Amino acid sequence: MPRKPEYDRDDLIAQARDIFWRQGWAGTSLKDLERELKLKPGSFYAAFGSKDALYGLALDRYAQEGVARLRALADRVGPLEALKAQPRLVIEASGAPAKACMLAKTYAELQAKDHELAGRAGVLMSEMKACFAELFRQAQEAGDIALSHDPNRLATRYQSDLLGLRLSAERSDVDAHEIAADIAADIDHL
Repeated sequence: MPRKPEYDRDDLIAQARDIFWRQGWAGTSLKDLERELKLKPGSFYAAFGSKDALYGLALDRYAQEGVARLRALADRVGPLEALKAQPRLVIEASGAPAKACMLAKTYAELQAKDHELAGRAGVLMSEMKACFAELFRQAQEAGDIALSHDPNRLATRYQSDLLGLRLSAERSDVDAHEIAADIAADIDHL
């Protein structure tokens, strides 16, 4: 009978997500992962198959958790208030390995190499944009945003603003809180 692994796979994916988010794909070696996750090479390959496979799982987890947090927030405060709060929340996330979006960092790093993980990051960013568009639609249905606005276009602009905000939050010479407040204020004018 095969031995049961002495690790929690989900916990390892969460740890790997943070390592990859902080260091990027190229900046994270297999030895880094084995050391940080406390896995021997054989156990690593048995659990994940490859660095790329683990990176894909980490990307999926990052995106799923982000969508789940945003939807839970919308359930608590409504779609408009969730959209207005999101800019502040993403830059104030305590314990996050980086302020910049892991999906955007991955896409920027790997797209020029035509790496399949760049494509995966792009798909996940599109899914996140669809979540934003749905919240804008819900806000329109609630009468909080004029129906003359295209929710998909609003979502595209909003995502672009958030990605820029998150990158700006990495810089010490930028007041990201001011930018977050401006993004939220812009939503009030819709």
